[in-house]
Amino acid sequence: MKTPQYKLNSFDISPPTDRNIPRAFTLIELLVVISLIALLSALLLPALSRARQTARQTVCQTQLRQWGLAFAAYALENDSYFPHIDGRDRTPTLPARPTPADRADYYYGWIDLLPPLIGETPWRDHLPGHYPGPGSFFQCPAARLAPEHLYDYNPRKFGYFSYAMNSCLAVDENIIGFAGWPLHQAMPNFLKTDRIENPARVILLFDQLLDPRRGFDGNRLYGNTGKYCAGYPKAFSARHARAPDRLGGSLLFCDSHVEWKASVWKSHWPPDLELPPRDDLDWYPYR
Repeated sequence: MKTPQYKLNSFDISPPTDRNIPRAFTLIELLVVISLIALLSALLLPALSRARQTARQTVCQTQLRQWGLAFAAYALENDSYFPHIDGRDRTPTLPARPTPADRADYYYGWIDLLPPLIGETPWRDHLPGHYPGPGSFFQCPAARLAPEHLYDYNPRKFGYFSYAMNSCLAVDENIIGFAGWPLHQAMPNFLKTDRIENPARVILLFDQLLDPRRGFDGNRLYGNTGKYCAGYPKAFSARHARAPDRLGGSLLFCDSHVEWKASVWKSHWPPDLELPPRDDLDWYPYR
């Protein structure tokens, strides 16, 4: 009688060969890969940074155009008048005997009358500590606050403005002394748009400086930077890059178009100038 033969599954238990062992990267190969990753990062990160800057500039200019539409809509409904340049940031309470300019600040500031036309809450209806900040329609997306101790006010509590209306559109009796003009030369509190000589040239809103260290000449701190919703040429901010070494700001003009400019300061102006010369039709609506 034959003994049963059982055939077992066979396994290859031969010693491993170089062909069977997965080959690891050598140190040189790893260094080459790391170098390539570093090179690609160095090439891509600046491109990504420029893309973010371009996106912020696009959003900023889109917001300014929408503000321009709000100004135009308001003028259409109010006998061609623009709202007042200042708001309660200048006149938080009415004095016992208010001037027409005080009333204009308190009741008719652009930051209070225009927002409802674009679905936003008037500035005066916000509570302290809850004013519109980054990411809101009121602020340029490229604007950043500096450390709080650099300011003469508390911007996070009382609000700040990275867009400013052109103060030269209504040099009224409240600021005529600052302008150094005789009282009889004061402009009306409200600008009637049909008086504007060249709407495509006259600045309406502009990117306003927020960092006190980056003021007009860079030699002193401007502690009130961003405190008011209207300003003059020294308040202009160059925070949007057109090239790695070329910054500028966005401006809305009275005909509602928007432009980028490297600067609004003119080379022949003296450094101590606060208001532009009265015949400058980039800033004043009429002579």
